[in-house]
Amino acid sequence: MAKDMVPKRIFLTKGVGKHKERLTSFELALRDAGIAAQNLVRVSSIFPPNCKLIGRKDGLKYLSPGEVVFAVVAENSTREPHRLTACSIGLAIPADRSTYGYLSEHHSFGETDDLAGDYAEELAAEMLATTLDVEFDADKSWDEKKEVYRLSNKIVRTTNITQSAVGDKRGLWTTVIAAAILIFE
Repeated sequence: MAKDMVPKRIFLTKGVGKHKERLTSFELALRDAGIAAQNLVRVSSIFPPNCKLIGRKDGLKYLSPGEVVFAVVAENSTREPHRLTACSIGLAIPADRSTYGYLSEHHSFGETDDLAGDYAEELAAEMLATTLDVEFDADKSWDEKKEVYRLSNKIVRTTNITQSAVGDKRGLWTTVIAAAILIFE
């Protein structure tokens, strides 16, 4: 049974919602991300061995309304007018696909998509690098670290999915969500 609980596919998705009620803004963000009809169970941040990263459009085909779905989720909300809010999921996949990789969640205010996304991606890569004994200087820039990871031949890919939004000017709740959805079939 334990082997049945190891996801075979993952897809990344994101969304934004605005409403006078915080919960409804969250629901609208889930709808925008295409995952409102599922019961999400939040899990920690391991990219399973031999798992395949697929596109959102293909991933949504595996989901059914009411299904219990495991997900790594980052979310953030504000109702402060004009406040920039962001959330991001970072992903680091090892070259040896028989071992696991990492996902990271990041939530912030005042960061652009690029800044929040790079931060989440860097977090995931650093977590993976430490398990693979890839030596790096934590004080180096992300671009310099990416080169070290690439040259090590131990980390094959890093990426992120990020959603940001500016708080509604009328003070409505603005919610952003980014998620990695785990699929078992």
